[in-house]
Amino acid sequence: MTDWTETELSALRRAYASGTTRVSYDGKSIDYGSAADLLVRIRTIERAIAGTTRPVPITGLAGFSRGDR
Repeated sequence: MTDWTETELSALRRAYASGTTRVSYDGKSIDYGSAADLLVRIRTIERAIAGTTRPVPITGLAGFSRGDR
């Protein structure tokens, strides 16, 4: 596992907030395919720093019908 830093996380957050997918920090540059890819990376690092490795639960809305139209 790679050790992530707060510097990397801050750079990722700045890039996401500015709408760009190119991130530069500590003399490195990384291009992400999309904002969604960048957000996944941010969440992964946040969980790793927090000490949790389980995925974030996904929530949704349930629908129902009484049967009468």
